[in-house]
Amino acid sequence: MLDMLERLPALEDEALKNLHANAQRLGQSGTSKQKTSAAALLPAIQAELDARKAAKKPAKTAAPKAKAAPKAKKPAAPRPSRAKAKKEEAPAGDA
Repeated sequence: MLDMLERLPALEDEALKNLHANAQRLGQSGTSKQKTSAAALLPAIQAELDARKAAKKPAKTAAPKAKAAPKAKKPAAPRPSRAKAKKEEAPAGDA
């Protein structure tokens, strides 16, 4: 059991959650030896789960990034009037 307690910090999150579920199950419906082991492990497993949850919490609740100020709109380029556009399209004649 001491070996398992030492290994808790190295377990991946999913493995730790699975171990927690198994320890709870064995604590309720296992043999007397399994119940004893589960009772000894559960507080350490729960403490490790709580520590990991607390370590992740600040990352999620960090202050939201400030939004960039909206960019000032550039003034639209003046559109040529239709008369000017027709003059520019018309051929200049023989040069």
